[in-house]
Amino acid sequence: MHPAPLFHVTDRDALQALLRIQPFVTLCAAPDGRPRVAHAPVVVTEADGALYLDFHLARGNALAPFLAGGFRAVAVSLGPDAYVSPDWYGAPDQVPTWNYLTVEAEGPVTAMDEALLIDLLDRLSAQEEARLAPKPPWTRDKMSPGRFEAMLRGIVGARLTVERLEGTSKLSQNKTADQQAGVAAALGDHPIAGLMHATIPPAA
Repeated sequence: MHPAPLFHVTDRDALQALLRIQPFVTLCAAPDGRPRVAHAPVVVTEADGALYLDFHLARGNALAPFLAGGFRAVAVSLGPDAYVSPDWYGAPDQVPTWNYLTVEAEGPVTAMDEALLIDLLDRLSAQEEARLAPKPPWTRDKMSPGRFEAMLRGIVGARLTVERLEGTSKLSQNKTADQQAGVAAALGDHPIAGLMHATIPPAA
């Protein structure tokens, strides 16, 4: 997380919404003392008051062999980002920086059994196919008999139980409204510009 409190996000609903918009995460863990990373799409799951990130990995993934014993991990979702030129502030003595959104979810990771893995894969494909509407959704029923089961043997399912959920929303909030507007205008139709417009204080 960015150390400046001004950019710190703790609103759980807002962070979950960002994870659902940008569900592809980088998992960081050191189950044997050596840092390792993996990349995976997640399904945000709520059950009995708890929050989980469900995902799958190829069996050849560096973290997959450690799932049986479990480990702690941080999952990082990177939202849009943009370089900010000092020229855009319209003020002297500024320096280059970067505006961005991120979400961090930390907690223990455990393995899933096959039934939960199959359910996860169905939910994941439904989640992503819904973004492609009005295209008719793909389902595994379209696969040849036995093909899904064969491919299933090459992956493992996992669940991260979220114990810490925090985010960074760095959108030039530490600058004046005029300076923020200058950056947003220079960024044009970049997604960061749209997010900035929503946070710039209205003119007095």
